[in-house]
Amino acid sequence: MITQLLPMAFLMNLTLMELFIHGGPIMWPILLTSFIAITVIVERIIFIIRENSSRDEEAVEAILDKAEKNDIEGAIAIGKKSGDYVARVLVYALEHRKSSFANALVRASNRELARFQQGLPTLDTVIPIVQLMGLLGTVTGMMRVFGALGEGDIAANAGQITGGVGEALIAVATGLAIAITAMLPFNYLNTRAEQAKHDLADASNALEIILHKHEAATAAAR
Repeated sequence: MITQLLPMAFLMNLTLMELFIHGGPIMWPILLTSFIAITVIVERIIFIIRENSSRDEEAVEAILDKAEKNDIEGAIAIGKKSGDYVARVLVYALEHRKSSFANALVRASNRELARFQQGLPTLDTVIPIVQLMGLLGTVTGMMRVFGALGEGDIAANAGQITGGVGEALIAVATGLAIAITAMLPFNYLNTRAEQAKHDLADASNALEIILHKHEAATAAAR
């Protein structure tokens, strides 16, 4: 939130604390909401960095290659040595191939996708809420303005009028600034989750094709 307030404080020739105070009481829930968003974003970025560092496409290809050669145990052994999330799904499916291969693929894939989607509903909720809080601050600020105008003596209440206008502008600008800033990592995290979904589906389909091919060859040999 500090990053978003700095340009506004500079333009209005105020300190950050003065700007926060002039924004009115609504700035406190906006501050709390922004901390929630920052916490989720930082945790998710760390998660993505960790997952990217453990990505091992060569292990996935080696698993598929072993499966192609009908060396299932060898494929499982390779996958268990890897920290790659796609490899984990393939290993789980191979280990349960005799009971329910398709269900094992779906269960393991959903489990991994849930890890990538964690925190996204929170951001999806926070972004519109912080905008609405900014609009609420606009309403409360304008209520102060009209209250001061209703007292009749505009000159005597000039401070309340300008304070109400300032509260309205600061609140809505802060809400929009936080929402716009949070949208960037939110879209990136959504894209990363979709990429994970694509990678899992591609590897799962490849493994399923290989196993079906072996089953067809075995049935034909009989």
